[in-house]
Amino acid sequence: MPSGANQVRIIGGRHRGRRLPFVPVRGLRPTPDRVRETLFNWLRADVAGARCLDLFAGSGAIGLEALSRGAAALTLVERHRAVAERLRANVALLHEEAALEVIQADALRWLATATARRYDIVFVDPPFATDLMAAACARLETRGWLADDAVVYLEQDAHRAWPALPPSWTLYREGRAGQSAQRLLRRSKLR
Repeated sequence: MPSGANQVRIIGGRHRGRRLPFVPVRGLRPTPDRVRETLFNWLRADVAGARCLDLFAGSGAIGLEALSRGAAALTLVERHRAVAERLRANVALLHEEAALEVIQADALRWLATATARRYDIVFVDPPFATDLMAAACARLETRGWLADDAVVYLEQDAHRAWPALPPSWTLYREGRAGQSAQRLLRRSKLR
């Protein structure tokens, strides 16, 4: 196996340079270093002390990057059992068990449950061949998962039209790299 195959590299923060393995399953495509660098430049003032949620976590690249850069807590939600187990093993490798929770569940079903949790930053990056983004965004908004001034990152296939989003979310930044398009949205405080 070539060096770096089925691995992601944390590019900033206290775990900078650390390579972590992931399980190569269909539809899992780790967000590239260049896209993550842009995202965390956008989030520079938001990450420290934030409670983060990484839906459709896959390799965990985005969420683990947030934790490395100072997020206070991270929840990774991943449906595939072997992928979730690898995420748990990576959490142990990083010695981040106190700040990080891995939940093996279907993201949409999990979002349909009642919660007392409220997240400051949410990463929504479902497999490109699916239509999960609109439903995930709607549930984040309507089921009480978001802090009043939450930030939501969306990543999807660049050839798809963006889904309708909750009216309280406003576009803050957007970009495109290779096959993916990215948006960062800020949630307006509810009145």
